[in-house]
Amino acid sequence: MDRAVPASDEGLAKGRIEALCDGVFAIAMTLMIFNVKVPQIPTELAPAKLANEVYDLWPQFLVYAISFVMLGIYWVGHHNQYHYIRCTDRWLLWINVAFLFFVTLIPFSTALLGRYPAQQIAVVVYASNLIIVGILLLIHWRYATSQPGLVDSDLNPVLVRQASRRILLAPILLTFAVVFSFVSTIISLVLCAVIPVLYVLPRRIDRHWRLTHSMNRQKGEAS
Repeated sequence: MDRAVPASDEGLAKGRIEALCDGVFAIAMTLMIFNVKVPQIPTELAPAKLANEVYDLWPQFLVYAISFVMLGIYWVGHHNQYHYIRCTDRWLLWINVAFLFFVTLIPFSTALLGRYPAQQIAVVVYASNLIIVGILLLIHWRYATSQPGLVDSDLNPVLVRQASRRILLAPILLTFAVVFSFVSTIISLVLCAVIPVLYVLPRRIDRHWRLTHSMNRQKGEAS
């Protein structure tokens, strides 16, 4: 089958985008823990109060853990996309810029929700931030797979559709979290906590990833 022209011959090289994205994700994932502050207690009162003060930090640790895993999920998704993307164009570059902009806002929305977990506006800001990141990741994938030369011409359309549905799962569930926040922020937080579990568990798309990797390896050995 015909294959797309290599990135070195046509389009813009993808290496710098991958390096930039890796750096931005690493910084965003690191910054979030700085929002969890060590309790400031006078030394003489520490034996009596420190345990309670640390326990009171559990909402911040919970939101930090959810956000860390969600960033990991989005990083894995972006990384997997660039396994199939051979080169880029100007529009794809700017989609990446928009994607990274909202990634860098996640430490703020995480800190806001960790500080005010019972406030509906904090849930809305947090969930909306993650929704936009997920939608931009979907736009990135759909654009790359719809433009001639950016991916291999023989890329399996079933894989494209299943990857799109997998990306869209988080924005859909997070939209429900926003809706339920008008009723109960606890329900919204439970939904946010369930989403990472759904992505970590193996799904049908994972078989397609492995099959495609195996086919690409066989093609490389045959050539």
